[in-house]
Amino acid sequence: MITSSSFPLLCLTISVLFLLPLPSSHSADPDPLQDLCVADLSASTPADYNFPCKPISEITSDDFFFDGLTKPGNKTEVFGVSVSAGNVLTFPGLNTLGISLNRVGFAPRGIVPPHSHPRASEVGVVMEGKILTGFVTTKNVFYSKVLTAGEVFVIPRGLVHFQLNVGEGEALEFTAFNSHLPGSATVPLNLFSATPSISDQVLTKTFLVGEDVIDNIRSKFRF
Repeated sequence: MITSSSFPLLCLTISVLFLLPLPSSHSADPDPLQDLCVADLSASTPADYNFPCKPISEITSDDFFFDGLTKPGNKTEVFGVSVSAGNVLTFPGLNTLGISLNRVGFAPRGIVPPHSHPRASEVGVVMEGKILTGFVTTKNVFYSKVLTAGEVFVIPRGLVHFQLNVGEGEALEFTAFNSHLPGSATVPLNLFSATPSISDQVLTKTFLVGEDVIDNIRSKFRF
């Protein structure tokens, strides 16, 4: 829950997250060629989620405001986290602007498991609690740090990273991306919950374990 004492920090945080450039030499999304392009979500969704613009006559003030981050999203029980996503799919006014924002809540010991964002770098701030954040480079160098309220982290685009609540109670962070839809490839779900399933032969050879181990892990991701 966002308290009155933490609200000024939240306002400052959101402003900073959107004003500071993310660490990339190029914008993740193409630069817009018009003042605004509110996503027409009623149009058939293209594969790359570059939505067409809603007709100007149909645009209202509500298209540029979003209250979805004021409350937690649905909790993923297996990982103990809840995510409220403010991207083009929930906030059409972000279309073509190259920005989005998430609220991430953690139960005690909750984790955002190793994952990557193929279309964006990420910057985030811890609002409450104590969160271990880390990422691994393509040369297998691991960087990590435990962050507390008010501290900021950054994840370069495409690198595998995670966040783990290491405090005694719940934790909360806000994250921002330089894409209106950064995407998320979650490693354990990709490997053990894909449809159709990745063959046991691939997974046993990858992790150097027997089929019984793979079957046991896969059973935990059937939800």
